Amino acid sequence: MKAVTVVVGSMAPLRRANVDTDQIMPKQFLKRIERTGYGQFLFHDWRKEDPDFVLNRPEYSSAKILVTGPNFGSGSSREHAPWGLQDWGFEAIVAPSFADIFKNNCTKIGLLPVELSPKEVEWLMELAESDPSAEVTIDLDAQTVTYRDEFEARFEIDGFTKWRLLNGYDDIGLTLRHEDAISAFEGTRPAHRPRL
Repeated sequence: MKAVTVVVGSMAPLRRANVDTDQIMPKQFLKRIERTGYGQFLFHDWRKEDPDFVLNRPEYSSAKILVTGPNFGSGSSREHAPWGLQDWGFEAIVAPSFADIFKNNCTKIGLLPVELSPKEVEWLMELAESDPSAEVTIDLDAQTVTYRDEFEARFEIDGFTKWRLLNGYDDIGLTLRHEDAISAFEGTRPAHRPRL
């Protein structure tokens, strides 16, 4: 997984609360066996039904940060929802709160979930709506979200998750840190296993 250090980019404002994973990535698109290619199905129903939906608007097509309402990612635990968000091009999501499993799934692929206060999220939402080209900076090491000298907010993240993201370690990467020890152990095993 790619290390996450600083995310700099414009924002797409999604003024909705309690967005669940079936809305993010509808069930009919979960048949793929790859982890890529889900971006085209992101918010499929909303994009199809509403021509003015935020991701249908060209001024938000290159946004790297999704700013949204509370309890984002609720519902089922499907990993496809964060995969779709990342495949679309988002590198971070800013919200007042996230569903726990969704939040964990994001951090395991290098998609940064940032929790700010409702007031801070509203400030960013209004900025994104009034100036779609406005770029904010999310600094994981400093745990800050900034916009020029007009806005600065701190966010919390547990130390282990922060360390994993900064170093680009997904679950396989964590295991491969011990590759020498694993290889040494495997070297002590017989070439074949006896039948029982």
